[in-house]
Parts: sequence; C-alpha cells; structure tokens
Amino acid sequence: MAETVLPGEDAVLEVVSPDGGRRYVRVTQLPFLIGRGAETGNHLQLSDRRISRNCAAIVIEANRFYLEDRGQRRGLFVNGEKVESRKLQNGDVITFGLEDSYEILFRLASGSGEESFPQLLTRIEHITSSEPGGGLRKLNQLLEATALLHSQLPLDEVLATMLDHTVSITDADRGLLLEPDAGGALRVHLARRSGNLRLPPESLTPSQTAIQLALKQQSPVITEDLAQADMDLQGAQSIVAQRLRAVVVIPLWVLTRAKTQESMVNVKRGELLGVLYLDSKRPAAFSKLDRQILDALAADAASILDNARLVERERERQRLEQEINIARDIQQALLPRNFPDTPNFCVTGVNFPCLSVGGDYFDVFRVSDGRTAFVIADVSGKGLGAAILTTMLQGALSGMTLGTDPARVFNHVNRFLCEHSEVGRYATVFFGLLDNDGHLEFINAGHPSPILIRRGAAEEAFTEGSFPVGLVPEAQYTAACVKLEPGDTLVLFTDGVTEAMDPEEQLFGVPRLRQVLTGQMQCPLEQLQKCVLEAVENFTRGARQADDLTLLIVRYRATAASTTTDTDIPASRSASSASATLRATQQAGGGSGSL
Repeated sequence: MAETVLPGEDAVLEVVSPDGGRRYVRVTQLPFLIGRGAETGNHLQLSDRRISRNCAAIVIEANRFYLEDRGQRRGLFVNGEKVESRKLQNGDVITFGLEDSYEILFRLASGSGEESFPQLLTRIEHITSSEPGGGLRKLNQLLEATALLHSQLPLDEVLATMLDHTVSITDADRGLLLEPDAGGALRVHLARRSGNLRLPPESLTPSQTAIQLALKQQSPVITEDLAQADMDLQGAQSIVAQRLRAVVVIPLWVLTRAKTQESMVNVKRGELLGVLYLDSKRPAAFSKLDRQILDALAADAASILDNARLVERERERQRLEQEINIARDIQQALLPRNFPDTPNFCVTGVNFPCLSVGGDYFDVFRVSDGRTAFVIADVSGKGLGAAILTTMLQGALSGMTLGTDPARVFNHVNRFLCEHSEVGRYATVFFGLLDNDGHLEFINAGHPSPILIRRGAAEEAFTEGSFPVGLVPEAQYTAACVKLEPGDTLVLFTDGVTEAMDPEEQLFGVPRLRQVLTGQMQCPLEQLQKCVLEAVENFTRGARQADDLTLLIVRYRATAASTTTDTDIPASRSASSASATLRATQQAGGGSGSL
C-alpha cells in the first residue's frame, strides 16, 4: 500500500478526556484510525466501551483532511452535526454522540489566525534589512529555533538547542533557562555560553532582581546598559559581583484558550513555564535589532518549551499505555478460555473491565480429588492496582488444585492482606467446589449472592457469608455444603451488573436481574449470558459505567444414575425455600443440605 503524502499543514488532535484531561496527538500517517482499543490498528485509542472499535478515520482528499465514520454505533458528529464524511477545518470539534465522553479538537498549524512563522520572519527581515549580512544570519538562526516547535527530540536536547540559538542571536555572553521546582522556586535547569558550550547550572547566579521585576510586570526586561538602569538593578548584588552590563529576562507563559459564554475563544496567560535569562559584561550588548527579535522570541520560546514538554508527556503516556496493554494482555490470558463441559456440569463466563485492566476476575479449574472449582471475585477499586491484586488472588486460589483446604487458604489470604495494610485493597469472593453428584462446597466472602435458577424460579440462595478478604483481620472463613438438583443453574455476577446505571442514575438492581432470569430453566448458557448482557445494555442506554462487569454461569446436569429430584416440592416455592434451607445448613455447622 502506497504511503499517503500529508498536506503542507500539520494536523494536531487535541483530545479532551471525560475527566477534563487534555493530550495532543499529531496526525502522522493516513488513514489515521480512531476507536476503542488497539486490536483494529487504531492510532488514537479511546478508553470508552460505548465507542466502537472501528469508529472513525481521518483521510486525505484533494490535499484536504476529511473525517469518515467507520462504524461508530451512536454516530459521529462535527460541531454538533451528525456526519458520514466531512472536510475538517481548523477548530472543528469531533464528538461521538455521547454526553460524557471524549471530545476531539482538530487543529491546523497554519490555520489559527495568528501571525505565522513566515510572516514573522518577513516582518523582522524588513526591520533588519539595513544591517548587511548580520540580519539574515540571525533570521536564519531564528528560523531554525522556531522549527523546534514540531521537534520530536528529547526535552533537554530541544531546550539546549533553543538556548544555543538564543545566545547566538543576541551575542550574549551566556544564557540560562530557569524552571520552577515543586515548590514554585525558580532553579537553573540549563546553562550555555557562546560557542554552544555547556555551563554547570549549579555554579551560576542570575540576577534575581531582574527576574522578579520581569515576573512582577509580566513582560520581558531588556536592559542594554545597566549603568543607565534604575537604582534597584544597578545595585543588585549579583550584578555588581559579576560586573554585568546588560541583562535580558523573558518570562515564558503557557497560553491557554477558554470559551466564553458567547462561544468566542479568548487567549489567556496560564502557568509560568520558566524564565529565559541572558546577560553580558559588555555595555550595549543587545542592540535595537536584537531587542525586536527578542520580542518575537519571547512567544516562540514559550511555545518551544511547552511543545517539548507535551512531546515528553506523550512519550510517557505511550510508555504507560504500553505497560497497561501488557498488563491487560496478561490479565485476559489468565482468564479461562476453554470451560470444562462434562455430562454432569457446564459453565460459561465473560469479563468486561471498564478500564483497560480491571478488578474483577473469574476462574474455573479441576482439583486433585476430581471436583471442579469455580470462583468469581471483585477487588475494590479499578485499574492497575486492582489488576495486580486479582492476579495474586487467582494464583493463591488456583493453588487448591493440589488439594489445599479452601477455608485455610481464605484465612491465610485474609491475614496476608490485612498485615500488608499499605496495599489498601480488599476483595469480595465467591468460591465453590462441585462434584459429579451435585454436592457443592462453597465460601462466600462478602460477595453478592449468586442467583439460583430452579424449576424456572430465580432466587438469591447464598445470602449468608463472611467479610471480604483483606478487610477484617479477625474474620474466619468456613465452608458450607449444599446439594444441587439436576438442572439447577447458578448465575454469579459482580456489582457491575446490578449497579449498572441508566442516564437518570437508576440502578439495574437484583430484582431486575431476577426478572430476566426467571423462566430460563432450559435456556442454553450462552443464550442466558447474552440475555443478561443485553438487558443491562438496554437499561443503561449508553450511559458511561464506573464498574467492571463479570458474569459466571454454572449449571449442574447430573446423569440419570445420580438424578434425585424432589418431585413433591412445587416449582413455585422450590427456589424460595433454598435460602431458608441453606441458612439452616450453615447454622448447623456447614453440613450437607439439599436445595
């Protein structure tokens, strides 16, 4: 496939996250793909489950940028208007038919309405044409400096080059770049002298009087001859000690744009990025020409510094995103892919983290005595911290394949987490061991009760239990045993199901889940899972969700030899009596009961 040539204008996407955070992404290749996740080759990946994986693309037609809808299910919008294909102009706002999702602002480097670099150079060339040779040399250096605006070099290399150009342009003896530290105090970050030579930053003492004067008046201080300056500058200790005769101080500010009520865009001065400082021991070191160039350089240097920081932040974001993707791949690889399907037992499950990685997990595995274990867990919180704990829990519980007693494992994991309180997380867990005859040994550590579907009725049959693991050091975990009937189905879930919210912030809730499951006695497990997921999706109507969603569905289907159904129990009350039977079983010490 031939590579598409980009137009002369640089396109940059300003990506505004739902939480208000901003990042900048350059359109470096075409078609430029936008969507959820990296699986479909998206260049801009948006972490919102409501955004389609194949969402949109930026393409080139007749040397112009166009936006194409590639399958966004709620539609693609430019400036609030739904589009299928639309030519993009500077300042266009791209949205996805969602109120609280991402917003993308399309930017063109030369379409902002501000003075462009060629116009700036033309203006300065007219000013400097009276100086044979010298003006063109300085203009060429300024052009090279402004080219750094789109540089992808490391931050310090960009800044050092900018400083070298500035010293060369002004014929200063030395140039410093000061940046605020964590406490806001300005510290020398880089120092250069003429000839592109480095100076040790810790050995330099710039004039604090001149710096504070520039910050106070929020404009550059340019003094050609300190002997003619005001008395405060003349008498400054650092100026006298170093015998300085000329000083330039340029504050570097972030310029931010804010929308007013009339939807106009105003440029406002934002945070202080740093200070560009130049000095010389020669009087009249900074000529009138140099002062005019410095006026232009004041804005450009701030843009160079801000852009270099954005590049570094973007690299850090990409590095972190890569690490998160690795963590996501590991977490997804640990989930079971092939569920055991025997004549007595079948299972299915699904996991949807609300972020790239999540705090939910489920597992199904065989243990040494022939029984099958199944577990569902929900770690407090989301993201990488929760994902690390889910992996640890999964490893600990899978150790029961060697025959370890479940209660001992739960008590050990609880003590371990409580003793390491700095972890700051706990987990609700439901763990079960099922044999071929329908005997279910289980531990419920603070998890929502699974729904038991028996003879068409759906009830919360496992409401009794202990505390979540990692929350209460004194908690003790004991296993309870019950007897499942052939055809009994257990629907295990995390609160991402029952606490899913619609746009009016109403919860899906357990009663609605039971209603979906009622009458689904003979429904295939994959179809039953699909019914629950569709019910949740239809209820939420696209509202953004804050919790991971996990389902695990287990059905006991004993062979004819082990079938022992109680035909005397009416179907209308068989499931509702399960909870009472289970509570009586647990109060008697966890013996075997019959559901």
